[in-house]
Amino acid sequence: MTTAEEEEIVAFNETLLEFAAVDPGEPKFNQEVDLISDYDNTRRSHRRYFSSMSRNPIDSNRRRGGSRHVASKFPVTTILRSSLQVSRYWSEFRRNLRLWTRTRKAYDPHIMLDLIRLIKNPIDSHQNGVVSGSSERRYSSCAVVGNSGTLLTSQHGDLIDKHEFVIRLNNAKTQRFENKVGSKTSVSFINSNILHQCARRERCHCHPYGETVPIVMYICQPIHLLDYTVCKPSHPSPLVITDPRFDVLCARIVKYYSVKKFLEEKRDEGFQGWSKGHEGSLFHYSSGMQAVMLAVGVCERVSVFGFGKSNSTKHHYHTNQKAELKLHDYEAEYRLYHDLENNPRAIPFLPKAFEIPSVKVYH
Repeated sequence: MTTAEEEEIVAFNETLLEFAAVDPGEPKFNQEVDLISDYDNTRRSHRRYFSSMSRNPIDSNRRRGGSRHVASKFPVTTILRSSLQVSRYWSEFRRNLRLWTRTRKAYDPHIMLDLIRLIKNPIDSHQNGVVSGSSERRYSSCAVVGNSGTLLTSQHGDLIDKHEFVIRLNNAKTQRFENKVGSKTSVSFINSNILHQCARRERCHCHPYGETVPIVMYICQPIHLLDYTVCKPSHPSPLVITDPRFDVLCARIVKYYSVKKFLEEKRDEGFQGWSKGHEGSLFHYSSGMQAVMLAVGVCERVSVFGFGKSNSTKHHYHTNQKAELKLHDYEAEYRLYHDLENNPRAIPFLPKAFEIPSVKVYH
């Protein structure tokens, strides 16, 4: 390889990293936050506000050009029994939104070094029954159990349950599938759409694995912080939100792999070719990807199960869904898992000071 070719490769990689650093969903995110603020400034009665949201989706967001998914329904539960309670929850929601929005704008890859404090320690404190001091110890072994239909062709249940810590995704059921997916659950990792559905239930019940199992959740839409605000007090086990800086890091990593794969396959179409099919709400990392990265941050050894696809199996082992969501670039994420297992230092944006654990992907 000539010096000119090497320089061209370096320049291309730098451009790819810069392009991956741009969040394609940022305009939509800002629009949703502004929409919430607009509603807050109408000075309508909070009781009337929550009541109207329980009956009808918000129409004006479409007139304003916002996503029809923004705040389509607010959580209406038996928790909200008085205007005083509504006012208190709304004020707390606004504080949570301001903090989350401010933190989300900060890119800090060193957040990987802080996941033990932010995620593991709160979970351990709950399980031990005491609020203990911070610990730097990682879990000795973690299993991240995806929901791929390929699990139906495996018998990994016993192996999964032998891990110290088991992460399951989006409340996937284990009953009747124990020999394939195991029965042990240490934490339920969900996206906020799941809690949004649970918020309509009595006491925001969202505990398919039992009320003692903690929940870790990433926020898909700003309005879902309201679900978190309302539901958190009724959860007997921790309900923990991922740090927005961790969300930003995951988004950059997945976009990098997605764009890189696209350019390898369709180089002539360039970066704009990728953008046409993936910008805005049409692209996001999956719950599974972020759960894997969480395990990478808090575990000494990570085993990944139920990630992958086969034409002969369903998309999810526990549902009849066969098609993949266009929202995610699963093939790009599979490349990430391959690098985690075989070439972890090839993964961009991770700080050099971060120790990447051993990762094994089971097929």
